[in-house]
Parts: sequence; C-alpha cells; structure tokens
Amino acid sequence: MKKSIFISKSENDTKNYAKNLASELKPKDIVILTGDLGSGKTKFVEGFLSYFGLEQEISSPTFTIVNEYKKNEINIYHFDVYRLSDSSEFSEIGGEEYFENGICLIEWGELIEDILPKKYIHITFEKDDENENIRRIYYENIEY
Repeated sequence: MKKSIFISKSENDTKNYAKNLASELKPKDIVILTGDLGSGKTKFVEGFLSYFGLEQEISSPTFTIVNEYKKNEINIYHFDVYRLSDSSEFSEIGGEEYFENGICLIEWGELIEDILPKKYIHITFEKDDENENIRRIYYENIEY
C-alpha cells in the first residue's frame, strides 16, 4: 500500500499535484476525494482536468451527481455523492457501471465505500489551522 503526504501552499500547488497524478492514471482508475468543505477537492479536480485540457469545462456536480468529460477516447467521470443518503442511491443511478468505463473522481466517496471496487486511490484533504492557504494532501493506494 503506497502512502504519501503532500503539503500544498496554494491553489496552484493543489492543481499541479492533481495534474501530475492525472498523467499517471488510466481508465478504470478510481480516485476518492475526502475532506471538509473548502479543503481543496474542487481545485484538485480543476487541476486534474487541466491535464486533459478540460479545465474550462468544470462545474460542480453537486445537483447532478456526475459530470462526464471525454478527451482522446478517455472518459472522465466527476461525482459528488455528498447528497446521497447511502450507497444504494449510487447503485440506483448505475454508478458502478462508470467504474469500468473511465477514470472516476468521487468527492465524498467515503460515503459509498461499501460498494467501491477492491482497488482505488484515496486522497484526503486537510486544512491547516494556522495558515488558511496550506493543505495537507494524503495519498493512499487502497487494495483489499
């Protein structure tokens, strides 16, 4: 299990970190994004999409559950499952089908942990109590 921590000192640091990660991922990879409101999850997604030249396309999927992007035959699915009451709602919208068809970024993904595939990347964002610009970004490869 690979674990690491990255200290982001700005929104651009967070975006660049995500862009670097995006360069390493392929379809069927799943990234769970966990952290308080305002901790950097959406900035991470912006950076991730910028690797594919899609940064202008981003919008929060808060009310639609998922936004779909496509670049060079790669599907990218950005989920926000914050408003779901449990993982059965994710299943009802056919959420698991997305896992096989592209790269999935799932904000608040810990809420559907019980139906995630046995292998995924978990990224946790943590605000710094003393400096509002600093974020600790914890990266962990999960494999059961």
